[in-house]
Amino acid sequence: MELILWRHAEAVEATTGQPDLKRRLSSRGEKQARQISDWLRPQLPKHLRILVSPALRCQQTAQALNLPFDIEPGIGTAADVADLLALADWPDGDGQRGSAVLLVGHQPTLGRLAALLLSGQEADWTIKKGAVWRFSNRARAGETQTLLRAVIGPEML
Repeated sequence: MELILWRHAEAVEATTGQPDLKRRLSSRGEKQARQISDWLRPQLPKHLRILVSPALRCQQTAQALNLPFDIEPGIGTAADVADLLALADWPDGDGQRGSAVLLVGHQPTLGRLAALLLSGQEADWTIKKGAVWRFSNRARAGETQTLLRAVIGPEML
């Protein structure tokens, strides 16, 4: 199984009275989302679930892939690492070879999840705006191992 974390691209600054969930991507953010989606799309597994925060900036980021996705409140700004793991069904997955879950969400939760997957404990790691972290898991000698497959940010493309 694979787990792909995608932090939303750059959004416009909040204005007085504007709900945080209604913040749109900036023009730079739109470009970041396109760059990452162009890199990511050809690599995506056949069996993919895309779960996206209800925040407009996350939906706009995911729309750059031109693939169907589900809006999932459990990935919103108030989510915690346990919420994300449960929604992704990580590390168990659906048992299909090549299955994957793509979560489009927010800091600090995505960074905390990346830290947990790689170090075994939550920590305040930063995932840059628009960046993707791709993980897979495998069983070796009766132990589940997490592998970091890729970290890519828009500035790298």
